[in-house]
Amino acid sequence: MTRILAAITLPLSIVLTILVTIVCSVPIIIAGMVKLLLPVPGIWRKVSIFCNFMMYCWCAGLAALLRLNPHLQWDVEGLEGLSKKNWYLLICNHRSWADIVVLCVLFRKHIPMNKYFLKQQLAWVPFIGLACWALDMPFMKRYSRSYLLRHPDRRGKDVETTRRSCEKFRRYPTTIVNFVEGSRFTHEKRQQTHSPYQHLLPPKAAGIAMAINVLGSQFDKLLNITLCYPNNDRHPFYDMLSGRLTRIVVRVHLEPINEELHGDYVNDKTFKRRFQRWLNTLWDKKDIQIEEIKTSYKNAGQ
Repeated sequence: MTRILAAITLPLSIVLTILVTIVCSVPIIIAGMVKLLLPVPGIWRKVSIFCNFMMYCWCAGLAALLRLNPHLQWDVEGLEGLSKKNWYLLICNHRSWADIVVLCVLFRKHIPMNKYFLKQQLAWVPFIGLACWALDMPFMKRYSRSYLLRHPDRRGKDVETTRRSCEKFRRYPTTIVNFVEGSRFTHEKRQQTHSPYQHLLPPKAAGIAMAINVLGSQFDKLLNITLCYPNNDRHPFYDMLSGRLTRIVVRVHLEPINEELHGDYVNDKTFKRRFQRWLNTLWDKKDIQIEEIKTSYKNAGQ
């Protein structure tokens, strides 16, 4: 019976998600075209406000779809003290496509609309790619180590993209989201990257280091988010769409952005090593926390 219900729920969820995405993204795309054709600061600001409102509507639509699952429970800690008037840099472990849905739904009423660092391939996804462009989200193009050795001129291009995007975010309160692992966690990727962590890939520091360097003291806090799906660890996004996702665990930690985190990550090797050590320390704690969450739910039989 459960499989039959999931088979019915899955296509219905996909159709509804696509409809919500189209309804909310088309106005954003049109507004983005207006911003492109009329490069006037006053118009840009109004267009940005409208685009953020439509993104909020998209988040609200996804929240409504999640509420259709009567079995889904949220376990969230650390939302106190957040404000939509602040600038935040948000980092998070990346397990599944479901992570983006969770962050959008959970934080839509607590912090400014999320701006994601996205892979270049997402620019070609119908509706989503153009909408993200209109929302000024940076598209990052990853290069392999061997490619960079053959084409050294491409080195640092992502850093420059980050710098240009962050300059735009000075105008109004923003939450910049970076999945610093650079890719979704899988056990295969964990082996390929020789990750020292049990539940995480090694973090990459360049993106957030550049964001901090550009926006500086404008950031009020760093949001260090830990996501876990203790009962649906293998395929969280599929289980979300099929109505079989039963628990989402989120831990929010507010971290200060001190002066020692400001520096030239590209040219200052001493600062680069220090910044990477700081990020690795956060990841050490995050890996332990994920293990504790999974163990606690396993012992509780939930």
